[in-house]
Amino acid sequence: MQSISILVTRFTLCVTLALLPASALAQSSMGSQNNGSMGSKLSASDKKFVMEAAKGGMAEVELGKLATEKASSDDVKKFGQRMVDDHTKANDQLKQVASQEGIQLPTTLSAKDKMTKERLSKLNGAAFDKAYMSDMVKDHTKDVADFQQESSSGTDPAVKDFASQTLPTLQSHLQEAKQIQPMTTSSASR
Repeated sequence: MQSISILVTRFTLCVTLALLPASALAQSSMGSQNNGSMGSKLSASDKKFVMEAAKGGMAEVELGKLATEKASSDDVKKFGQRMVDDHTKANDQLKQVASQEGIQLPTTLSAKDKMTKERLSKLNGAAFDKAYMSDMVKDHTKDVADFQQESSSGTDPAVKDFASQTLPTLQSHLQEAKQIQPMTTSSASR
């Protein structure tokens, strides 16, 4: 009887050990599926803001470079260089936030921004200045509104902080663009 009891105990132990790795593996793969599906912990609106800010920031740098090459007005050239400098800095900060949040940012211009760049690249001198500054007023008006919204209503602290810290720079860009734009309109009409 004792030998049967020992055999049952050994059998039970073997079955338990055989099943243990399978159940541990199942739990492990379920855990990794959960982590993978969670990806980013951002709300849909915060994630949309991050993606739009990344696209817009990239476009501002590209169009700013174009302005430094094609503008005829020194004010427009300086503004273009400011766009390159300020938006490169903001883009780097956004990359850090996105990395912390597990978001993959776009690396190429959106179709809309590519079309804008193509359109502007065909212009020179006063015509370029007028079109570029008009776009900058329009873009920065939208950007300021989006960043104000995110800084007041965002749910993720890091994204909300990025929006709040970047907003004064964008407001300054908008103010400067509005000051330069009338000068480009009058010189383009001559």
